[in-house]
Amino acid sequence: MDIASRYHALETNVYPWFEPQWQRINQLYRAQKLPHALIINGIKGIGKLHFASSVAQLVLCQSLQPAGACLQCRSCQLFSSSGHPDLYHLAPQDSAGSKAGPGSGQIKVDQVRDLSQFMQKSAQQGGYRVVVLDPAEAMNLSAANALLKTLEEPGENCLLLLISHQLGQVMPTIKSRCQRVDCPVPEQSIAVEWLAQQLNIESGPATQLLNVVHGAPLLGLGFKQGGDQSLRAEFFTGLKSILQKKTTAIDLALSYAKADILMLLAWMYSLLVDIAKLHLIGADRNIVNSDMTKMLTALAKRSDIKAVYRLSDKVQAQRAALLAHQNPNKQLLLEDLLLDWNNLI
Repeated sequence: MDIASRYHALETNVYPWFEPQWQRINQLYRAQKLPHALIINGIKGIGKLHFASSVAQLVLCQSLQPAGACLQCRSCQLFSSSGHPDLYHLAPQDSAGSKAGPGSGQIKVDQVRDLSQFMQKSAQQGGYRVVVLDPAEAMNLSAANALLKTLEEPGENCLLLLISHQLGQVMPTIKSRCQRVDCPVPEQSIAVEWLAQQLNIESGPATQLLNVVHGAPLLGLGFKQGGDQSLRAEFFTGLKSILQKKTTAIDLALSYAKADILMLLAWMYSLLVDIAKLHLIGADRNIVNSDMTKMLTALAKRSDIKAVYRLSDKVQAQRAALLAHQNPNKQLLLEDLLLDWNNLI
């Protein structure tokens, strides 16, 4: 496999909330105790790929500095420009063989076999060979089984960096052969300060935005800059219109037939969780969607809590099916859920 087909310039960044993990890996590497395989585990949207790329750059650097990679040696220059021959970035592919979009596609067995061939070759720059596999749960069963041999016999000076957003979906035999690097949700104060600076907004709106994306700062950044915040507002207005009989579940489902269905279901589930909270505690200080407090409070007062639970379970079941790469008719799926939403009151 030629380098152009499996390498794309990787952005490096060790965000403030990764400082403990970075120090740990840095110390292990300098003490020559770095394991051959790490699984970097945490929720999506906190910068795990950037962190893994920084680790890759660290071990590939030929003139290590106290703070990390030198950024000046031949290896660092290759890393940041034309592509490092000893770095392999493995991600899901679509049917045409191109890298699939976020959250879609699978890592297939042929890709892992190509990776294994790469690992068996000598490092062209005389140091480490590094693989960044993102995400580990995207491997199908055949691909995961093919990776086991490489994990068991990786060779000298090899490092496999497996990124996982959903560790429970990674095969136990894969997990058992990797040392875990757990990356918890960033502390809110640190994340709010970072997000506010990036978007040039006050801490209040930054906190609300962070709540919507469940504490993932980079997800919040993309949510705002990519237009998803506006899409969410429009979708929630549509949900309100259904309850007000201004539109129908069928019409709204048609409007969002081409949208990211997983994202819509996540937003819908979040609303249902907030309604359940209001049923149970009768206060709004713990709800995620505080900008929808009026609608949520009205629903909590008028809906049957059992119906809320049933619909939330149904939404989660559909999300699980989609994550398992089942391929339902998305418009019909959304219609069904929106009809149940309409029947909450």
